[in-house]
Amino acid sequence: MEDAKVHPVLSLVTTVGSLDDAQRLARLVLEQRLGACVQIEPQLLSHYVWQGRHCEEPETRLTIKTLPGREAGLQALFAAHHPYGLPQFLATVMEASPAYAQWVAEAVSDPAGS
Repeated sequence: MEDAKVHPVLSLVTTVGSLDDAQRLARLVLEQRLGACVQIEPQLLSHYVWQGRHCEEPETRLTIKTLPGREAGLQALFAAHHPYGLPQFLATVMEASPAYAQWVAEAVSDPAGS
């Protein structure tokens, strides 16, 4: 890293069943300034056990770059808008370069300055 100060960025991963759902959720995240960037990876194949049954389903992965302070807002957004009843919500705090962390902070900050 460029200096000794820690520059945390939260990387949050979720999946949805379609590219349309992924794009809709990505737009909401950005519109509500809960993330600086949403990367969409289509055409995954997920294998999992749900309610005692083996499932094999196509999914699309979203990776959201934000700040740790936005985690609660993303949980609320998922509760209201995620298409799954039990959405994947995997969050990892990562150390970013100062410039990238600043860009993320600016992207998720309130334009009014609060």
